[in-house]
Amino acid sequence: MRGGWTYIMTNKPCGVLYVGVTSRLHARIEQHKRGKGSEFCRRYNLHTLVLAERHERIEDAIAREKAMKAWKREWKIRLIEEQNPEWRDLFSLLA
Repeated sequence: MRGGWTYIMTNKPCGVLYVGVTSRLHARIEQHKRGKGSEFCRRYNLHTLVLAERHERIEDAIAREKAMKAWKREWKIRLIEEQNPEWRDLFSLLA
């Protein structure tokens, strides 16, 4: 069974947030950075990966994405700031 990732993209600290799910994080974030990801990310110029969570099963990643999309914005910001207080682009940390 293949694992998955939930992730959050933004355009600036506390800016527009996009919650996504993928089985191939590096490839998916590259797509977003090239403007080939989601239309939403293109429209709002979301190129910064600020949160990534690994899941053993893709089904768990999908469930987490759905839950996070239902969250209040403040909860998403709190989660990011707990794990990435400087809102750094985490893409360079992906192997």
